[in-house]
Amino acid sequence: MTRRTRKKVAILISGRGSNMAALIAAAIDPSFPAEIVGVISNRADARGLEVAATHSIPTTVVSSRDYDGREAHDAAIHKALTEFKAEIVCLAGYMRLLTPDFVQKWKGRMINIHPALLPSFRGLDTHARALATGVRVHGCTVHFVTPEMDEGPIIAQAAVPVLTGDTEETLGERVLKVEHRLYPLALRLLAEGRVRMSDGVAVFSGVEDEHRDIAIISPGERRD
Repeated sequence: MTRRTRKKVAILISGRGSNMAALIAAAIDPSFPAEIVGVISNRADARGLEVAATHSIPTTVVSSRDYDGREAHDAAIHKALTEFKAEIVCLAGYMRLLTPDFVQKWKGRMINIHPALLPSFRGLDTHARALATGVRVHGCTVHFVTPEMDEGPIIAQAAVPVLTGDTEETLGERVLKVEHRLYPLALRLLAEGRVRMSDGVAVFSGVEDEHRDIAIISPGERRD
């Protein structure tokens, strides 16, 4: 039986890279359909670079301070990705807006994880905004990246309850736990060709009807 070639994945980070670590952990399994071939950060002090290095994953820093404008910086990021021979790009806490030209080059091959149930709470401070709004369910979303911030077609989502007495920190911790489960699941779908972006929507094939491949529902924690 012919072994399927694993897709080459590069990860963009700006900080600690906890979702990056979850993807690396998943890819350690040789049966996982993707391998992590490189990590790129726009910040030299990103803690995730050390995590990647401990797994012998090549890293590079492309600092925006070294380039005149977003277009030049993104061109350098694209060059680094091609040097890694990346086929898929995962954003994992990458805190810079990408230019439309860069996004177009990676159309359908670049995904992001966002700490909210899109289309609600696009942008920053999602947990605080969820608490302020009074929603009873919160979560995270993996989506294809498009030029509009946090508006790409949704691949997978995970939901957690908002508990009585939650703070921004406790809610964020609960969401982060399911992020670490959801992102590898979504990457698997893309790497296996079971999801693709077409005409601005996510198109699925071979995904089971009970949605276990595209949604995680967490019961949260009981508090008496």
